[in-house]
Amino acid sequence: MGKTRHMAQSRFLPDRGLTLRMTTVMFLLGALFVALIAVLMVVLGSYGGMRLAVLVGLVGIGVAVYQWYSSDKVAMRAMRAREVSPEEAPELHGVIDRLCALADMPKPRVGIADTQVPNAFATGRSPDRAVVCVTTGILQTLTAEELEGVLAHELSHVAHRDVLVMTVASSAGIAAGMLTQGAQYGAFFGGGRRNNNGLPVWLVVLVVSLVVYAISFVLLRLLSRYRELSADRAGAYLTMKPAALASALQKITGEINVIPQRDLRQVSAASALCIAPAIRGVSLRTLTSTHPSLEQRLEQLARIQAELGRPTA
Repeated sequence: MGKTRHMAQSRFLPDRGLTLRMTTVMFLLGALFVALIAVLMVVLGSYGGMRLAVLVGLVGIGVAVYQWYSSDKVAMRAMRAREVSPEEAPELHGVIDRLCALADMPKPRVGIADTQVPNAFATGRSPDRAVVCVTTGILQTLTAEELEGVLAHELSHVAHRDVLVMTVASSAGIAAGMLTQGAQYGAFFGGGRRNNNGLPVWLVVLVVSLVVYAISFVLLRLLSRYRELSADRAGAYLTMKPAALASALQKITGEINVIPQRDLRQVSAASALCIAPAIRGVSLRTLTSTHPSLEQRLEQLARIQAELGRPTA
């Protein structure tokens, strides 16, 4: 409990907008999941499908619990990363030690992923289980100041707890996606039998599941883009070097655009968690992107740089 309270009072810039958005998304997705189960009970009830609706509910809850409990292990495995000690990576640990002291927060575990894709991510179900991981590619690409900016960004994710919210919130979409796949096999949901309106049961289930999946997809993308901007702000204000983070983002994006597609696929599973998406040659100004555009991020950092450069009265 002491560490949890300590975490909430870190020196990272508080973001009420992020807190409000996380709370709203969790509430909406929870309500959406309950509505999905209720509709399934109504649609499937007359065909003895009540047990299936309950099963879907339990699967959704089970997925949320599993994701909450294993988020750090799943992300590390997806990136093929390993935890490293201060003896194995003294410079990396040294930067994180300084930033944690500056932010007045507990130090997370530290990991390295052996890939040329320059990137970094943070994950974990709680401050005690948090891990900040960098790739060998980013260590070779960035200067010390740029790496500090990236690590401050990732540590702010831990302080804001937005990784946990994103992980758990994705469960409603996963459950709906499983239903969507199952509904494509009509017999699984009553074959050609129809509801009171004359529609095949499998078609009703498919439509409802697709709607739930689509809404959860959009909500999570909107939250994901905002949390990245929030982490950029918090990290820049902590280090007071927004230009260093801006330079790092430009270098990372530039390098990713020339990385072989085979290497990008290696880290694509954890792309949404990373400081920059492992995607090459596409526009990020779309509803489906997990990150804000590079231009938007650079504009925000330039505003912060101008603000910090103004003399105080």
